Amino acid sequence: AKIVSDLPRQGANRAQTTTMVNAINLAIDERNGKAGNIKIEYESLDDATAQAGQWDAAKCAENAQSAAQDDEIIGWIGPFNSGCAAVEIPILNEAGLAMISPANTYTGLTKPTPDESEPDKYYPTGERNYARVIVTDVQQGQAGASFMDDEGVETVFILDDRETYGKGVADEFQTAAEDLGIEVVGREGIDGSAPNYRSLMNKIAAENPDAIYFGGIIENNAAQLIKDKVGAGMSNQEVIFVGPDGIFVDELISQGGNAVEGIYVSFGGIPPEKLGPAGQEFIDKYEENYNDAVQPYTAYAYEAANVMLDAIERASKDAGGDVPDREAVVEQVFATQDYQGVLGTWSFDDDGDTTLTKLSVQEVEDGEWKLDRILDVQDMQ
Repeated sequence: AKIVSDLPRQGANRAQTTTMVNAINLAIDERNGKAGNIKIEYESLDDATAQAGQWDAAKCAENAQSAAQDDEIIGWIGPFNSGCAAVEIPILNEAGLAMISPANTYTGLTKPTPDESEPDKYYPTGERNYARVIVTDVQQGQAGASFMDDEGVETVFILDDRETYGKGVADEFQTAAEDLGIEVVGREGIDGSAPNYRSLMNKIAAENPDAIYFGGIIENNAAQLIKDKVGAGMSNQEVIFVGPDGIFVDELISQGGNAVEGIYVSFGGIPPEKLGPAGQEFIDKYEENYNDAVQPYTAYAYEAANVMLDAIERASKDAGGDVPDREAVVEQVFATQDYQGVLGTWSFDDDGDTTLTKLSVQEVEDGEWKLDRILDVQDMQ
């Protein structure tokens, strides 16, 4: 049987996704290339294009349609970007293929949002086939707002890159910020391909906010946005800048240089060095086998792969040792309860979301990401 991953293998996230592919390979190698008695073939798909420099909706659709028609494929790991997931889930739902994402956080993929068509529009069969091992933007929005509240922020200007993920996490942040009494003094969507944002930042500076929140991904000019913020006289010490995990990438520091010093990002999980004993064991194994440094989502890809392989193994046993059908694998993915993995002990809920509740806030300090604090969203309910 075959499993595939679908990740942006070119562009600013390439270093990140290289480690994710390595982690999936490691999970398979540790089982001698098998799930139970079923020999597993693995293929890494690329949903980015050189022209886009990031994930591309047409490529996402093409990859999903190709997999849907390949009967050997019984498991899908990915995608990385929520916008890509919005394209792929309906296609793979029709095909009955089990999906586990290590990285999608957009709430509407699994839970209701103000858009009344969500999440049902992603599941034309009426049955769920998609799950994720990372928390949603509800929690990430809460974490960003809670962090600002702790820092004494009273006014904030919100920006987003107009994509599914970026707008979605900015919406969740806005709701959480307003609930905490933080005044939103303005909100705008940006053009991710604009040459600069000087006039926008001058406009924001005139509003004199305590903080700026940006919902978006690194590929949509996040570094330039921060450069122009600082250039407009809003230093990161005087006007706090917070973004989501879509910009939690080493490339942001390379692109932004000194301008990104002192910014903060939320991450929908905890960094590798703070994982428990099983997580540390994974990191040690990874570093023994690969030269690429562990990235924020490396362990999440490893977890997703192991959950998929376990589901295939259980489904195969139910099938008398034969290769299970796709429906049986989906059932076993959703049957994942009290899973003891590298991320801790957790379960999937009925919607396919993880019961994990811890997130982290990172700061750029001396040109590197440094852990600022860990937040438990259970405490924010």
